[in-house]
Amino acid sequence: MRMMLRVRIDTAKANEAIRSGQLPKTINGFVERARPEASYFTVDNGQRTAFFFFDMKESSEMPVLGEDLFMSLGAELHLTPVMNADELRKGLGAFMERM
Repeated sequence: MRMMLRVRIDTAKANEAIRSGQLPKTINGFVERARPEASYFTVDNGQRTAFFFFDMKESSEMPVLGEDLFMSLGAELHLTPVMNADELRKGLGAFMERM
């Protein structure tokens, strides 16, 4: 299932991670594990934030993907299922068939 992960990073932890070189290592580790189709970085609610879009085959992947972000960066994670335009058309088509 295609998922969107919003990673909001604690400012003090991020500052430490940048100084120590840990921030890019942690982000790169996540990217290697999740293989996102897209990654975006911004500021959200005053904090460094990343959005990743990737395929998650089963829920047991959540600890593998998220624990380093929690532990190394004090991150707040929000995992949400999402659709692309083709998937939305397919879903709406299936809904319309039921009507």
